[in-house]
Amino acid sequence: MAFHSSLLLLFLGLFVPVSAMADLHVLIYHRFGENRYPTTNVAMESFRAQMAYLQENGYQVVSLASVAASLRDERPLPDRAVVITIDDGYESTYTAAWPVLKSYNYPFTIFLNIQAVNDGYHDFLTWGQVAEMRAAGVDIQDHGYAHARLADWPPGMDEGRYRSWIGSDLRKSADILAARLGGRPKFLAIPYGEYNRIVLDGAIKVGYEAILTQDPGVVSSATSRFQIPREPILGNEWSTMKHFKMILNRGDLPFKDIQPPLAPLVGTQPFNITVRLLSPQRYAPDSLSIYVTELGWLPAKLNGDILTTTRPVSLHRRLNRVAVKGLDRANGRNAIRFWMLIRPDGH
Repeated sequence: MAFHSSLLLLFLGLFVPVSAMADLHVLIYHRFGENRYPTTNVAMESFRAQMAYLQENGYQVVSLASVAASLRDERPLPDRAVVITIDDGYESTYTAAWPVLKSYNYPFTIFLNIQAVNDGYHDFLTWGQVAEMRAAGVDIQDHGYAHARLADWPPGMDEGRYRSWIGSDLRKSADILAARLGGRPKFLAIPYGEYNRIVLDGAIKVGYEAILTQDPGVVSSATSRFQIPREPILGNEWSTMKHFKMILNRGDLPFKDIQPPLAPLVGTQPFNITVRLLSPQRYAPDSLSIYVTELGWLPAKLNGDILTTTRPVSLHRRLNRVAVKGLDRANGRNAIRFWMLIRPDGH
């Protein structure tokens, strides 16, 4: 499997001193007031309370385009700022969420499941509703054509065919959006938020100016615009005001030189998880730990600027999110950052 160091540097982005960073949060919603879908829904009472909380507590709600431009041009991000994104394009975005967002004059972005809208799936937006919202200033962007799990490398498919499959799906969705809306999409929210290096590489080649994941976390000047984290607001626990306030009160923990990297995992041989912290002195050493979905929180040791698990791990699940967490001594806030490890079946 070929490795391109220049692409990895592109994914990791350009880093700046932690002391210069502002923290910005990108929220992700799906359904609104649709209690029959509890895992992806937010109750309207909760949604209204969250939007009011942002206004009452001095948060700026800014456009995704402005954040992507700041990351691209290495300009400072606004502090105490929030971006609102909505995935898939369910009809409740139009009937329930939009009236609330309009009442606050909040900008927001919808990432459309193109096949669902194009084929008129039940409970999804129509192209007429999409056009109305766009004419009113709503940002409409790409969520892939078939809403496929792009990081699921099909068994028996070589790397060239796998890359072609990813590119074909994304080009198809971008072409349909361009034909319908008169301009190509600039931003992609990866379907299901699942990615590896090949998925990110394919999306960049299609021409997106920014790529968004579903990794929880905070955007700072040290964030790559090709791997922007978002905080999911959904379900019984993650849509509560307690959770909402908690995520708005944490910061980014920048690192580079991640091991294992974003390339698809092969095999289950034991390895240490390792990162190079950009400002290790900022974090209380005894607060630093590493999380893996399959294993939970693991002890980690800091040696200079290198943080590593104290023992090798073996991962057997198809999908794991990995996080590094620490207490920021400058402000007493928890800081965190994630990346994803995926092992394709049959490779």
